[in-house]
Amino acid sequence: MATTITTLFFFFILFIAALAVKEVEQQTSLEQPIISRIAFGSCANQSAPQPIWKSIIDFNPQVFIWLGDNIYGDIRRPYKLFGKERTIGPWKNVPRFVPASETEMQLKYHIAKNNSGYSLLRKKSQVIGTWDDHDYGLNDAGKEFSDKIVNQKLMLDFLDEPQDSPRRKQAGVYASYTFGPKGKQVKVILLDTRYHRDPLSSDGSILGDSQWTWLKKELNGPKTEITIIGSSIQVLSNLSATTGPLFYMESWGRFPRERDRLFKLIASSKRNGVFFISGDVHFGEIARYDCANATGYPLYDITSSGLTQAVEKVIPEPLAFLVEVAAWLTPTTMRLISPNCRYRSCTYGQTNFGAIEIDWGVTPVTVKIEVRDVNGHPATSVNIPLSELQNQGSNDKNTLKVAELQRHCTLEINLPWITRYRLAFLFYYFLAVLLLFVVVLTYAAIKLSRRIFGKCKFD
Repeated sequence: MATTITTLFFFFILFIAALAVKEVEQQTSLEQPIISRIAFGSCANQSAPQPIWKSIIDFNPQVFIWLGDNIYGDIRRPYKLFGKERTIGPWKNVPRFVPASETEMQLKYHIAKNNSGYSLLRKKSQVIGTWDDHDYGLNDAGKEFSDKIVNQKLMLDFLDEPQDSPRRKQAGVYASYTFGPKGKQVKVILLDTRYHRDPLSSDGSILGDSQWTWLKKELNGPKTEITIIGSSIQVLSNLSATTGPLFYMESWGRFPRERDRLFKLIASSKRNGVFFISGDVHFGEIARYDCANATGYPLYDITSSGLTQAVEKVIPEPLAFLVEVAAWLTPTTMRLISPNCRYRSCTYGQTNFGAIEIDWGVTPVTVKIEVRDVNGHPATSVNIPLSELQNQGSNDKNTLKVAELQRHCTLEINLPWITRYRLAFLFYYFLAVLLLFVVVLTYAAIKLSRRIFGKCKFD
């Protein structure tokens, strides 16, 4: 009898403890502030002017997300076609980028962290982030990079990561965060696309086995109204398929099996409200993919790059329009073309940041995502009702709705060759015309000079 009473008392205590824990969890959830403004950005050279922080602070984000190239840590040698050390051309004999020492990396992080604008943002907003190649330590580097362990510590120090954080013990800087109370929760998943990445031409792995296991657990975990997946490189756009052989950019599209695996994982998790944010490419754009296996809703990828680095800054200002022309001429199947774009190409090649505004007070809840310029004005944007980011099911009505949305279904790699290589054809055609013009001009100059000098000799 005494044993029975003791057992019942033990279970009673457990029941009371469970109720207390649940009450604490509910109270904690209710105390979580509602997140309605998130800013994100990438590609910030610590040695360059950074006036864009003022506009980011004016947006008043509750969270700011770094998407990589938070500093430019590696050392870039100048372009040299001739000489002892040649960094470009068919006779290139040294790499253009070399790693910096640990001391040099620490100094660069110190400069970035103590920028007056960024310092003010850190006081007003929670800052989280991942890395890309230049803060990882070397341009385009992957798992083979030998300094990644040391640089992981430096990067986490920059983000003020607690010393007992799991990120300081794991191989890679991937992490997840959940903000807001129940019913209005935002989950942010930050991927590490460097630490485990196989060589670019391998079609191997981007995330590595351990990170894939972690990501599966995160996506299959407690549901949230919105899930933002941050990738340092673009997930949807694969512009290298249409800009090659002129130049290539890193993206998930260059690892098609990994990208397909990512889409399938999102689909199998039955998770609604998922979209991507990315950086790296030094311009801003919004991409959309309507046929990501069985997600049942379109996937968006909003690219913001960069805070200081931009494609239009690498050429003289009077010729900057050529970048927009090239962007307009480049075939793309993913880019969202809409009246909300400042330019016809729906890309933005000047300094920019990303802004996410969530309106929880309307039905359905809407998410407005913008790529904003240095003055805080939108350059391209999209308004997404959360009802659009829900698995539509398989009934006839919803099937018709999905079919109406499937405008962005063709991968760039599957475009007809004459369309896919249009930019290269136009470039080489322009070069041929230019060369022909030079030849004709040279020939005319020679003929004219012979006529003039011949006449002088006769006289």
